[in-house]
Amino acid sequence: MAVTAKQAQLKKIRATTLANDAQSAERQAARVETAAARKIRTAEQKQANRVAAELRDAQHAAEKARQAHAVTEENARKDAECVAQVKADAALKQEQKAARDSKYAARKARQK
Repeated sequence: MAVTAKQAQLKKIRATTLANDAQSAERQAARVETAAARKIRTAEQKQANRVAAELRDAQHAAEKARQAHAVTEENARKDAECVAQVKADAALKQEQKAARDSKYAARKARQK
């Protein structure tokens, strides 16, 4: 009787062990699938981050180029204004000298 009970217990343990082995294999397969899916998602995220960083860098470079172009245009405009002002000042001085010279010539003509 004890032998039969012991054999029944062993049979029960073997049955649960086999069932546990099957469940364990299923759980292990699920873990492997999950790990593979996680690895794929991680790789996709890294690729998306790289693309986003490259886009951000390209936009930053374009903005810097636009700003540099704007600064260059502003400097050229200021230089042109400065040249125009210098020319206007020179023309005004020339006109003032001509006016002084004509007054001087008129005064000399009256004195003769």
